[in-house]
Amino acid sequence: MCFSLPQKEWDTMTPPQVLNPKPIVMVAAFAAFLATFNETFLNVAFSPIMADFDISIGTVQWLATAYMLGAAVMVPVSAFAYRSLPTRPLFVAVMALFVVGSVIGALAPTFTVLLVGRIVQALGTGLLIPIGMNITLEVAPRAKLGTYMGVMGAMTTLGPSSSVMIAGVMLNSLHWKSLLWLFAALSLLCLLFGVVFLRDIATLTKPKLDVASVILVGLGLVGVLYAISTAFSGSLVIAACALIVGAICVVAFVRRQGQLEQPLIDLRPLSVKPFRIGVVINMISLLTIFAMNIIIPMFMQSVLGLNPLIASLILFPAIAASCIISPIAGRLSDKHGPIGLLVTGFTLIAIFTAALSILITTGSTLALALLYVPVIGGSALIIGPVQSYALSRLAPEAYPHGVTIMSTGFQIAGCIGSSLMTGIYAGVTALAITSGEDATIAAGTGFLIAGLVTAAFAVAGLILAIRLRSHAKATPTAVDNVEEISDLSRIMKTEVFALAETDRVVDALRLLVSQGISGAPVVGPSGNVVGFVSDGDVMRYLRDQHPAFKNAWSFVAESGNDDFNETLAKVLNLPITELAHRHVISVDVNAEISAVCGVLADHHLRKIPVTSQGRMVGIINRSNVIRYAVESYLAQVG
Repeated sequence: MCFSLPQKEWDTMTPPQVLNPKPIVMVAAFAAFLATFNETFLNVAFSPIMADFDISIGTVQWLATAYMLGAAVMVPVSAFAYRSLPTRPLFVAVMALFVVGSVIGALAPTFTVLLVGRIVQALGTGLLIPIGMNITLEVAPRAKLGTYMGVMGAMTTLGPSSSVMIAGVMLNSLHWKSLLWLFAALSLLCLLFGVVFLRDIATLTKPKLDVASVILVGLGLVGVLYAISTAFSGSLVIAACALIVGAICVVAFVRRQGQLEQPLIDLRPLSVKPFRIGVVINMISLLTIFAMNIIIPMFMQSVLGLNPLIASLILFPAIAASCIISPIAGRLSDKHGPIGLLVTGFTLIAIFTAALSILITTGSTLALALLYVPVIGGSALIIGPVQSYALSRLAPEAYPHGVTIMSTGFQIAGCIGSSLMTGIYAGVTALAITSGEDATIAAGTGFLIAGLVTAAFAVAGLILAIRLRSHAKATPTAVDNVEEISDLSRIMKTEVFALAETDRVVDALRLLVSQGISGAPVVGPSGNVVGFVSDGDVMRYLRDQHPAFKNAWSFVAESGNDDFNETLAKVLNLPITELAHRHVISVDVNAEISAVCGVLADHHLRKIPVTSQGRMVGIINRSNVIRYAVESYLAQVG
C-alpha cells in the first residue's frame, strides 16, 4: 500500500530538517539536568534554613511541597506554550525564571520570601522539562532517537542524584544561600547557551488557551499531590478532603478535554496502550530515584552519624555509573529495542533496593556505595529507552501532548517518591519507638519497610515491562483492513504505498521508481506515521555529500567516478529515517469531515494521511471531501 503527494505539498507540512542536532540536544539536556537537579538541591539545606529562620520541620517542608506543586501545575501549560511561542525566546524566558527565582531566594530576608523564590523556580521547572523533551524529539534523527533520549534520561537521573552530593559538599564549608547563587550562575550559563545554539524549531499552531482547563488541572494536581504530601505529616481529614477535591477536578478536566476542539492536553495518547504502559513504567523508575535520594542521606546523617560530605560521597559511584549507563542504554535501545533493558533495570532495582534496606544498618560505607550503584544504574537503563519507545508509538503531531503527559507523570512520581516513602519511613520509625524499640533500631525498621515498598514498586514495573514485550512484538495491522467506524473511514483511500521505518535509502528509491511516485510516508512497527521522504530529499542529501552530484543525471554521468560511487553506496545504505522529514500533519479517523476540510484549507493541502491511535490507516484528499459533500447535498434535495 502506498500514496504519493507532490513534493510541494509535503514541504508545507514539514519544517526544515535540522542538520546538526547535537548542540541543540546538549542545550536541552543541560536544561533538563538543571530542572531535575533543582528538585532536591535545596532539600539538603533544610536544617540550616530552619535554624536561620527559626521555623519547624513542618514549615520548611513547604520548600519541597510547594516546589513540586508549582512544577506540576505548569507542566500541562507547556504544550500550549511550545506551540504558541518561538522556541528560542520561550526557552530564554523559562531559564530567566530560574535565575530570578534563585536571586530572590538568595537575598530572602524571611522564609516567606524564600518560598516565593522557590515557587518562581518551580514555574520554570514545570515548563522546562517538557520543552526540552519536545526540542529533542524535533531534532533527533528517528534512527538515533533512543540515543538522544538516553542522553536526556541521563540528565534526569543525574540531576536529582548529583544535587544531594554537590549540596552536601558545599554545605560542609559554605552558607546555604551559596546553593542558590550557584544555581543562578548555572541557569544564566544555560540561558546564554540557548541564545547561541537554539533555533526556532517548533511548528507554531497558535492553539487557544482554555482558562477553565488550566484552573481545573491546577486544582486537581494541587489537591492530589497535597494530599499525598501531607498524609503522613498533617491531618488525615484535610488530606482526604484535598484528595477528593483534587480527584473531582481531575475528572472534570478530563471530561472537558473531550469536549474542546483545542484541548489544553490532548489525552488521546493515553488510548495507545504501549504509550500508557510506558508512562507508568517511567513513573515507577523515577519514584525509585526520588525515594532513595531522600531517605538514604537522611538515614546516613541522622542515624549513622555521617557528616554531609561523607554521605554525599557515598552516592558518587552510583551517580558516575548513571552518566555512563544512560547513553549506552539509548544506543542499545536503538539497535535491539527497549524491553530487555527495562526488564534488566527493574530486576536490578528490586533486588538491590531490598538488599540495601536490609544491610544499611551495618553502617559500612563501602557496602552502601556498592549496593546503590545497581539501583541508580537500573533506573538509567529504563528512563531514556522507555521514554523514546513510548513517544515513538505516537503520531508526530501528538508528541507535545505525549511529552506533557510524560512530564506530568514525572512530577507526580517525584511527589510520591519523596513524600510517600519519607512518610512511611517516619511513620514506621515513630511507631517502633512508641513500642519501646531503641531509636536506632526503630529507624532501621522504618528504612527497611520504606525500602521494601520501593522494591515492590520495582517488581510492579518489571511485570509491566514484561507485558510491554507483547506490544513491541505485535505485528502491525494491515492498513487496508480498517473497520468503517466513521464517515471519514468510508470515503478515505486505503491503498497507500509506504516505507518501513527500518528501510534503507535504496529501498526508498526502488519504491519511488517502481511505483512512479515522488515521495512516500515512513511508518513505524505499529503502522504509525513517523515521517515522509521524497526523491527531492535524496537528491539534496547527495548534493550535500559530494560536489560531483549536480542532479539526477549524475547517477549516469558519474558512474565511473570511484569516489562518487563510494559516497553513493554509503548514502544508499543509510536508514531512511536519516533523510526523512519527521513531522507530518495528519487527521484522526474519527475526526469530523468538516474539521478535515478545515485542516486541508488551513495548510493549503490537497491530501493528508488518516491515522487511528497513531497508526496510518489511509489518506483523504480534497476531491474525496468535495464528492462526499455534493452527494450529501443532492441526496437531501432529491
